[in-house]
Amino acid sequence: MEISSNTQALAYLVSAILFIFALKGLTHPSSARRGNYYGMAGIALAIGATLMGSEIQSYGFIIAGVAAGAVIGTVVAMRVQMTAMPQLVAALHSFVGMAAVLVAIGTYLNKAAAGQLNAVLMGELSAGIIIGAITFTGSVIAFGKLQGILSGAPVKFKGQHMLNAVLGLITIALGVHFAMTESMSSLLLMTLLAFVIGVTLIIPIGGADMPVIISMLNSYSGWAAAATGFTLGNNLLIIVGAIVGFSGAILSYIMCRAMNRSIINVVFGGFGSSDAGGDSAAAQAVQKGVKSAAVEDAVYWMEDANKVIVIPGYGMAVAQAQHALKEVMELLEEREVEVKFAIHPVAGRMPGHMNVLLAEADIPYDNVLEMDEINPEFATADVALIVGANDVVNPAAKSDPASPIYGMPILEAAKARQVYFLKRSMRPGYSGVDNLLFYQDNTSLVFGDAKDTIEGMVTALKGGGH
Repeated sequence: MEISSNTQALAYLVSAILFIFALKGLTHPSSARRGNYYGMAGIALAIGATLMGSEIQSYGFIIAGVAAGAVIGTVVAMRVQMTAMPQLVAALHSFVGMAAVLVAIGTYLNKAAAGQLNAVLMGELSAGIIIGAITFTGSVIAFGKLQGILSGAPVKFKGQHMLNAVLGLITIALGVHFAMTESMSSLLLMTLLAFVIGVTLIIPIGGADMPVIISMLNSYSGWAAAATGFTLGNNLLIIVGAIVGFSGAILSYIMCRAMNRSIINVVFGGFGSSDAGGDSAAAQAVQKGVKSAAVEDAVYWMEDANKVIVIPGYGMAVAQAQHALKEVMELLEEREVEVKFAIHPVAGRMPGHMNVLLAEADIPYDNVLEMDEINPEFATADVALIVGANDVVNPAAKSDPASPIYGMPILEAAKARQVYFLKRSMRPGYSGVDNLLFYQDNTSLVFGDAKDTIEGMVTALKGGGH
């Protein structure tokens, strides 16, 4: 069955509207499921309209590709852990980037053979290849850092920014030359340099800036898709690519504001290793030592509390402790203890990471509050229970001008009457910055796997505690 171009255009318009509804739904946990349904309906409609368009000449390779992709996607979705979602997202961004490069090169070869090249199309091809190549290698490096294949620390060297600037100018010049002359040599050099730029842009970034980079790569993948849309003359790809590109850029800006950093500082600054001198506040705090506590100590305080604020972090995700936390919340609420969860915008390894995990455990949305909402309540909280978070509660962000995270807004857990910090070890957070909260007088560390520790709290609470 073949549909007219007008019918296809109408289907694309409806798909675009569904995608906008999907993004709107994803802005809040209570509507996220509905947003996903809108997105799935939109993509199904878009695929159907494309397959029934007049431009499709053969379905053989399409069916084979869809079948292979469906099998691979299903297997990956079934096996991937929630802790690996950030690197999975980075990997998917790399696919979009490489697809943009391959489509542009394939279009160039086909149009050149048919004598149908023009200046506008050549400009579109140049943009698609450059954006796609940078997205591909940048996403591969981000995946490697998040997966632990590459060091998460930033890689810096003298003249790095100048090198990136020179590479960028040469790549753009080659793109212009390719568009004007159709030179295969310019095409190959432009593609190669764009791949290199993707590497050199991302290697100096690490630590607490990685969630922002994931968001930025999402934006790049959107622009790569939009460029592909121009190349193929597909209006839906242009619309969706622009939506993804702008939304990713806006999210990156919001996250940078939450970290008191500029996007330029994140993308070109590099961040993540602790190189503060011996006279820093962190170094002085280490001399004080830390207090350790048993599970029973934390339970004693929480049972007698009026308000407990739980701060989840990546350690909770690694331990898969969210379901045990739900039990702790329910047992405390039975004792008329108010329990709330505090979410920092960059907690975890990607935007919304903690929200997804808490929603997976069916923790009520009303109990989950963002940083600006919950910070005023820490001063009235009896207990702050930190489960694997680190940088987002580090007082060094406010008190130590020498700290790399100085100026970053944090969850003010230190203001609670008593702080219990669930940790495997004394290792610092992903930024590599030592946490001054460890050494405060009202802080005790409970060492061990977060899930085991929280399950121990559940057992103690069910047994009547003290």
